[in-house]
Amino acid sequence: MNESNDTIDTIIVGGGISGLVVAHRLTRDFPGHRLVVLEKEERPGGVISSFSDNGYLAEWGPHGFLDNCAESRDILRETGLDKECVAASLATFVRYVCINGRLMMIPQSPLKILRAPLIPFGDKIRVLGDLFKKPLDGEPTVAKWAAYRFGRALLPYVDAVFTGTYAGDYNELRIDAVMPGVRELEHRHGSVIRGVIAKARAARKTKRRGEKLTMPAMTSFPGGMQRLPERLAEPLIAAGGLHYGQRVIGLERQENGWAVQTKTERLVAANLVLALPVNGALPLLATVDPALAALSVPEARLATVVFGFADAQLPPGFGYLIPEVEQRFTLGTLFSSNMFPNRAPAGHIVFETLVGGRRHPERVELDDKTLIERSLADVRGLLTLPPTPSYAKVLRPFGAIPQLEGGYRDLLRRRNELVARQRGLFICGFGWEGIGLNDMIKTACALAGRVGSGTAQSQDQAEVKKVYF
Repeated sequence: MNESNDTIDTIIVGGGISGLVVAHRLTRDFPGHRLVVLEKEERPGGVISSFSDNGYLAEWGPHGFLDNCAESRDILRETGLDKECVAASLATFVRYVCINGRLMMIPQSPLKILRAPLIPFGDKIRVLGDLFKKPLDGEPTVAKWAAYRFGRALLPYVDAVFTGTYAGDYNELRIDAVMPGVRELEHRHGSVIRGVIAKARAARKTKRRGEKLTMPAMTSFPGGMQRLPERLAEPLIAAGGLHYGQRVIGLERQENGWAVQTKTERLVAANLVLALPVNGALPLLATVDPALAALSVPEARLATVVFGFADAQLPPGFGYLIPEVEQRFTLGTLFSSNMFPNRAPAGHIVFETLVGGRRHPERVELDDKTLIERSLADVRGLLTLPPTPSYAKVLRPFGAIPQLEGGYRDLLRRRNELVARQRGLFICGFGWEGIGLNDMIKTACALAGRVGSGTAQSQDQAEVKKVYF
């Protein structure tokens, strides 16, 4: 068994996007900083993985990220990926929500949403009731909070948003966990609407002359999202700093740092970065704080059914989402060949239909034939398609989406207390500060700065995120 105790400044456990960005920034911003990334799989990226077969390109994990995060744009520029990426603007590509068995187009601007016939006029007026309602106490569920602030007519659309983002159940997700910035505006200004107006006014004051506010774009790469972690991994591999097939089985706090044990290596360093999904990190952290051994967060698993058709056309846009009230088999469908080029062979379309999620985990366990048949029957009720697909494939999940439900905020508090007590310990990854790629990249960039400068990890101010369908 190999042991190293005098050549490493930082051990990073996890070669997903969080760990790779931390390593990239440490290498770039702190020349001479010595690090090792330990990844249990034989590839980088974690849940980010692209699928290619017979000219069809799909994703096991995220399909892209919005270009409205400065840190993500910086990573693209620093790696040269800004010259490779492809983008689809939200201003051009609409989305739909299935309501009463029909696809309703959702505009992406607030004014157009108000004008659209999505809910009755009286219910639109009811939305203004937000101006006169005190914030709910405690940590209400998303469903309870949205119904209280804006009325029950909007609930199917709210459900669709969180189905699309978390594959979750908005009767379980907590508003303080999934939208802490909005909740902070609500408490500070007495209503969400007043808070959003105040934030917009402040933004106008800081806007540069001639600067235009534009809709963000969904960003990916010609060969799929897997290109992002692979590019970040390239210099680490060249330097011998990325070790594949190294599942960490133990941690130990030492007088001057941290010891990390795998089946074949024992490494010692001053700093330890756990860049793992929440449920992957907690068992390891239990060796430092035994009280964490009994903790976990619920997860949602998704199966993706990829369909290809010849001589067919999809509606314009990104795809559609389905609220639970519709009682359909699938959660929604992404129009992959609409979003980005070269997703299907010439003369073909491809779309990806999602099944399972927090509410229906049993559907992910169905055999491929049943998943394909039931998914296609569900899609045919909403789209006009030729009689037979030219391609059908089930992509089984190898990861799960952390659900930010009851107890999540307390878990974050305990994480923050732990890193404050344990010098040199840093924690980030899938689910710790959200589940979006931009969330993880932003957190990883900030954390890398703290690791390199020798300052403790702290929780950033809650960000107000816009909602895009």
